[in-house]
Amino acid sequence: MVVPELRRWRAAGPQVVRIANAVRPRLASAVTTVGPRIARLAKGVRVGPAHLPRPPRPRTVRTWQYTAGAATAGLALAAGVVTVAGPWDANGQRTAERDRAVALERSGGADHGRSGTAAGAPAPAPSAEPVLAGLGAAKGAVGTKKTAPGQTAFSDLLGPLLDDPALGGSHAAAVIDVATGARLYGAGAGKALTPASTTKIATAVAALSALGPDHRLTTRTALEPDTGELVLVGGGDPTLTAHARPGGWASLRALAADTAKALGERGIRKVTLSYDTTLYSGPALHPIGVNDNLAPVSALTADEGRSDDSVSGPAARAADPAADAAARFAGFLKDAGVTTTSPGPSKASTRAQTLATVTSPPLAALVERMLTNSDNDIAEALARHTALASGRPASFSGGAGAIATQLRELGLPMSGASFHDGSGLDRSDRLTAGLLTALLAKAGDPDRPGLRPVLTGLPVAGFTGTLSSRYTDGAAGVVRAKTGTLTGVNTLAGTVVDQDGRLLAFAFLASDTANGPEAQAALDRTATALARCGCR
Repeated sequence: MVVPELRRWRAAGPQVVRIANAVRPRLASAVTTVGPRIARLAKGVRVGPAHLPRPPRPRTVRTWQYTAGAATAGLALAAGVVTVAGPWDANGQRTAERDRAVALERSGGADHGRSGTAAGAPAPAPSAEPVLAGLGAAKGAVGTKKTAPGQTAFSDLLGPLLDDPALGGSHAAAVIDVATGARLYGAGAGKALTPASTTKIATAVAALSALGPDHRLTTRTALEPDTGELVLVGGGDPTLTAHARPGGWASLRALAADTAKALGERGIRKVTLSYDTTLYSGPALHPIGVNDNLAPVSALTADEGRSDDSVSGPAARAADPAADAAARFAGFLKDAGVTTTSPGPSKASTRAQTLATVTSPPLAALVERMLTNSDNDIAEALARHTALASGRPASFSGGAGAIATQLRELGLPMSGASFHDGSGLDRSDRLTAGLLTALLAKAGDPDRPGLRPVLTGLPVAGFTGTLSSRYTDGAAGVVRAKTGTLTGVNTLAGTVVDQDGRLLAFAFLASDTANGPEAQAALDRTATALARCGCR
């Protein structure tokens, strides 16, 4: 039953929470400051002890006593209003929300704790600037033509920085106000250049649009009724892990244990084992060839086919990730009391009975991990799942076409854009600075909350992912951006809150760079200047 009188209160809920967030720090400070005084004043209005020989004489309570009592009650009521939506952490986020995110298998947040840093290394900053801190700060479109006295024009600030010789012979840039969508600066913003790993921003937007942030990927085992063959069926989960401590990701060990239990209930202790990778099609090897940055793309892989215990960055990979995963699975079954044949490729029939499953965290978590660590394996997997959701083949070309289609359907500026993979490792990819900033603005659209992981997954300068060692003497904790690096190519695209509190989206692309570290430093200086400027 809906009570009509409650509708206005439900509608006002978000505003009440925002007001509570805004007043909480000042309220806490006020309580700390006046609390002792209020306590002393309140003590003055208490009724005397009951054991006195004579009852107190009736008297009139003075005005100051009413004031003290009212102040105490008022502060308590205000604190109660804020507490109702709590408890809260130091950033004004409800701890209940954080606890729920953990219960839902790490469905949000940019600090993954899986960046591969050594034990004892500084933990990622838990309180970087809110992703959408500047939304709503600007009320109208602004440009660089009219600049208030004493303020710097964006062109005056960024022009000299982008003319740095370290940025090579061809570069492009764009800056927009996320709240209004207004273009604040553009230099070759429509020129299509090699984007490198900033391509992953487009892949993330396309995958979240096609599949939704709550989508999960399932790996399963199935038993053929006629032959008794056990099939390990790959579901295209690039985060499936064989590590003893899975850290919230789908566990191959857990799948083996559950499968062994199901087989034991059927009295089966020996099986013919095979594996099914038919979810994907086309070449498994990326056009760049064998490379430590990307394993052959397969619907069945454990730990991205890595030959060591790393979880991100370059590493030697298995030549056949599916066979490697199946061999590990056979070993886990053996540990659980089930012996198998040497596994080989097969395809589960429609009559095969599912014995056990493991599922990935929500797609939102995979997107964040991909962006934070610039994970090429996740990127190529998400491109293929976008293709499947669009009715295309789950291949390099199918994924590239599906990404482009999704972005066109979102009304994004696609002129000059060309996709050939999902990771940006293909040097034939082309994107514009205008498209990259439009993608970031779309991710911040209040009407598209499902795209928010694109922003929350961006590395935080000086703290997380591919920016953990950058901006140590600049805008650490303020700039959030996706990096891109290939030989002769350096790119950076992300968000920053400027000195006026506006959330800006920026994209800088440079090609034909001769010195990668110098070009990278030039891009970092440009992003830092944006953070320190209240430009018009």
